[in-house]
Amino acid sequence: MATVSYAARDSRTMLRRNLKKALRYPSMTFTVISMPVMMLLLFNYVFGSTLGTGISALPTADGAGAGAGTGSGTGSGNYIDYVAPGIILMAATSGALTTAISVCVDKTEGIVDRFRTMPISRTAFLTGHVISSVIQTMAGIALVLGVALLMGFRPNATPVEWLAAIGLLTLLTLALSWLSTGIGLVAKTPETASNIPMPLTLLPFLGSAIVPPESMPTGLRWFAENQPFTPVIETLRGLWLGTGIGNSAVIAVAWCGALLLVGYLWARHTFRTGAKR
Repeated sequence: MATVSYAARDSRTMLRRNLKKALRYPSMTFTVISMPVMMLLLFNYVFGSTLGTGISALPTADGAGAGAGTGSGTGSGNYIDYVAPGIILMAATSGALTTAISVCVDKTEGIVDRFRTMPISRTAFLTGHVISSVIQTMAGIALVLGVALLMGFRPNATPVEWLAAIGLLTLLTLALSWLSTGIGLVAKTPETASNIPMPLTLLPFLGSAIVPPESMPTGLRWFAENQPFTPVIETLRGLWLGTGIGNSAVIAVAWCGALLLVGYLWARHTFRTGAKR
């Protein structure tokens, strides 16, 4: 119990350090958060009319348009309902950039080596960065959600469905935070750390964030339907807008759990291996 207590205390200290550092240097956090907001404005106001009309014309299993009876925002007037869940998820993936860079900066500046010589928990450094990342990313998600609501996003979710959506986003953010922590530990420079997570931020574009996979060519459609972020986006749409979820929720949680496990084990192994060098 004493060991757990010391680890929790040291992790709180590291968390406080990282949050103060983020407040002292907010430019990186602001840049990462502003990108999903810009994407939301771009796709809704610039491309929304064309994309929304195209989505509503897609046939469904019953032969009706894709927008008929789904409530998912597929007409040109409510494309914001379709695109908002995908852009909100992009806010979660964008947070990986900040985490990877922050961890890499600590490593390259030598502060990690100093921590290793101090009588603190070995996991406190990693835990502090991960929890700090989750807090900052969830704040960014709340900001993007607020902008979406101002733009006309109108979810009809119950309180339980809201809690489920927030829980799924938190789980995804936690998984990506551990994964990006591992990236920051293996990256040689902060510039490299900022480039490696870039595919994570772009992957939702190759899913159902902007348009349905049904509108894509066969090969790209297969990839879009089977990549990690599409079931998360579809689950968020179902929870917020009342569209069908099917087995997307189970697949989304499974993907998040797998990413969390891989990221956690990778980050711990990399940190411990570095300590032995």
